[in-house]
Amino acid sequence: MLTEHLIHTVVEAALAEDAPYGDITCAATIPADETGEVSLVAREPGVISGIDVFKAVFTTQNLIIEVNPSIHDGQRFSARQTLATVGGPIRDILTAERVALNLTQRMSGIATMTADFVREAARGNSLPDATHPRGFERTRIVDTRKTTPLLRAFEKYAVTCGGGHNHRFGLSDAVMLKDNHLAALAARGLDLADAIRHVREQVGHTTHIEVEVDRLDQIPGALDGGADTIMLDNFTLGDTRQGVELIDGRALVEASGNMTLDRVAAVAATGVDIISVGALTHSVRSIDLGLDYD
Repeated sequence: MLTEHLIHTVVEAALAEDAPYGDITCAATIPADETGEVSLVAREPGVISGIDVFKAVFTTQNLIIEVNPSIHDGQRFSARQTLATVGGPIRDILTAERVALNLTQRMSGIATMTADFVREAARGNSLPDATHPRGFERTRIVDTRKTTPLLRAFEKYAVTCGGGHNHRFGLSDAVMLKDNHLAALAARGLDLADAIRHVREQVGHTTHIEVEVDRLDQIPGALDGGADTIMLDNFTLGDTRQGVELIDGRALVEASGNMTLDRVAAVAATGVDIISVGALTHSVRSIDLGLDYD
């Protein structure tokens, strides 16, 4: 998903945005032939994501810049740990610094937050009164489409670095019938089950169909229609547990809606297969990383 071509395309555009006519500060202060080395240092602990992106920013700015990472995506790091060294023309290193940090800090923030949610979901699955998920070995933490435009591949990749999973990448990947879709179909006289069957007739036989419900009494219709995944939207814990029991493994069960870190363990304990968390990408705080001049 996060290809070299896509990385190069985004990095080139980001560098052009930041210095469309060159870096006038560096041109006025740094001799063109001056070389040196800087280190990427963590100011706080976290999970790294985007090391290849970090490297691509500098090599796109100037091919002779050498970037030597000391960590791989998905690994944890501690505060004050050196994550990479960057050597070459100082002008170019300083010109590319902010773009490299912006992308890597955000991706690492997503990976770190995801890892926290994954940890809590695993804890919930291990609680004494937990119901085991039917569809997967343990409850999965997944992202949503609430991503930064044009950076979706970067952000969804970062989720996987934190141990999470990706929901559909875009609207072309799967059917998700939400309240407005169902209202439009109901206006044509189709109940929930008939709406799902109608959609099934329109799409390829391998296409996954997910249906969002916001009440327990909608679940029988979703099952009757043959939904592959049933999303329980903003359900209470009690209703979520009842929903899991009603579905009883006949479809994947996804819990969604205002998922916070302090709720995840309890939701996972209900036996849902999936917990989708929009905050992983739309409300994440970038991890504090910095470049230190050696």
